[in-house]
Amino acid sequence: MTAVTLNLDAVTTLTHEQFWELSLSNRDVQLELTAQGKLIVMPPTGWESGKRNANLTTDLNIWNRKSNTGVVFDSSTGFILPNGAIRSPDASWVKQDRLDALSPKPEGFLPLAPDFVIELRSASDSAKDLRDKMKEYMDNGVRLGWFLNAKDKEVEVYGSGKEVEVLRSPTSLSGEGVLPGFVLDLKGVLY
Repeated sequence: MTAVTLNLDAVTTLTHEQFWELSLSNRDVQLELTAQGKLIVMPPTGWESGKRNANLTTDLNIWNRKSNTGVVFDSSTGFILPNGAIRSPDASWVKQDRLDALSPKPEGFLPLAPDFVIELRSASDSAKDLRDKMKEYMDNGVRLGWFLNAKDKEVEVYGSGKEVEVLRSPTSLSGEGVLPGFVLDLKGVLY
């Protein structure tokens, strides 16, 4: 089953508050809102993708607890990007000082782009759609992004102001200057 995109133009244009209420009323469904106002309904992932996502989020969180430099978010967290889209990366991280400066309400979407995002391709995901999403993240201020394509055993590394780097069958990834000291072992995530 693949994600379904609904064009609501004929009926309404959802505000961020209305999208929040819609999300609360449909907790069993993962939703995103594009910058153009289209509603994306995503099916649950299969067990293999769920396991891989749990592994990468756990590794990121263990590093973060040691570095104590920011906050890790799971795939249920919505971010309001500067372009107005509300997106939920599979895993993400935001520097602590950015959150402190924002003082966001705990019951709502974060109105910022994360510093770091990961998108993990599940069996139902389109590689093109995920690449478009990664480009959108970068265009909206994300500093580092990883598109993990387990199906093809590839990783695409997106860096601020850099060309996309495609790695074939890598064994690990480095957090570079964005996540100093973070190394993701891809065993259990990509393989």
